[in-house]
Amino acid sequence: MVTLLLDQTRLEVVLSPIERVPTFRREPLRIERDHITKVQLTQDAWTWLRGVPGPGTHIPGVLAAGTWKAAETTDFVLIRRRRPSVVIDLEGDPQFQRLILTTRHGTALTQALRLEVSDHPEDVVDIASTAPVPVVRPRQRPVIRPRPA
Repeated sequence: MVTLLLDQTRLEVVLSPIERVPTFRREPLRIERDHITKVQLTQDAWTWLRGVPGPGTHIPGVLAAGTWKAAETTDFVLIRRRRPSVVIDLEGDPQFQRLILTTRHGTALTQALRLEVSDHPEDVVDIASTAPVPVVRPRQRPVIRPRPA
């Protein structure tokens, strides 16, 4: 499973040795935080897939990994089966327009992107776990009194 590291200036997607083979990537992906425009959580990442692998690996319903190219767009994809995933839209990145990653840490990523973080990269799970928990007060219901007869 990918490891998501975040610091003040960039998001780093670190691939395990097993993930590097089907994605045809040796180095981690480094994305500037300023290029991230939207982060969405999804249960079915396959619906977000566009284009064809180039270079990449595609086993329908099982694995989609690598660089995916469509008309004027290039995405980095690492989708495994039908597991929770995160879709990260980018603007201004020289390499990709979108990242689609299967990870169970999508919620932690969205929380960590809202927080101030340190200068050195940390795992998004660690960042989100140290964040203050917002206090949500229960909404008071209006008192409904019967009308006088």
